[in-house]
Amino acid sequence: MQVAVLTFDGFNELDSFIAAAIINRCRRDGLTAYITTPTPVVTSMNGVEVTGQRPLAFAAEADVVLVGSGIRTRDVIQDDDLLGSFSLDPTRQLIGSQCSGALVLARLGLLESVQACTDATSRPWVEACGVEVVDAPFRAVGNIATAGGCLASQYLAAWVIGRTLGEEPARAAIDYVAPVGEKRETVDRVFAVLRAGDQRPAARI
Repeated sequence: MQVAVLTFDGFNELDSFIAAAIINRCRRDGLTAYITTPTPVVTSMNGVEVTGQRPLAFAAEADVVLVGSGIRTRDVIQDDDLLGSFSLDPTRQLIGSQCSGALVLARLGLLESVQACTDATSRPWVEACGVEVVDAPFRAVGNIATAGGCLASQYLAAWVIGRTLGEEPARAAIDYVAPVGEKRETVDRVFAVLRAGDQRPAARI
């Protein structure tokens, strides 16, 4: 199973890298995340240049697509050519967004009639798209999930692993990255957030 972490110019390193790194704890179980970019190299909001592992068209064939955030997301959603270069299908893919990545899902019509999460800065723009934003770190409705706040990327990663491989591998991945001395509390908190945020449970893909 393959995960496309959509990463655009101006991206937030925490959003793309945390989710990808946690998911890639499960590579031996057949789940692999790839930094997926519109150009061979993209530059983060802090000037870090990263070479993409997969082109944007890869999103159409991935089993899971996570849309990262960044300082240029409003430019992304105004670029019809860019948005037209990939396609998403919630009937066969898990689709998630991090912070301003919700703008991309909204622009693609994937957040109609659902509550969504985003960060405080992006909230007015997401609401302007007609999306109801809630003060929560994570929401999932069927095959679509949204997360708000950089460190909420751990919830997206755990959701992806749980929905594809099951809860035990997801717990093991979170346990691995959790701070020493706080592992049990971190795992319990993450899964409490996932349970609270799952508005319409769906079967594993």
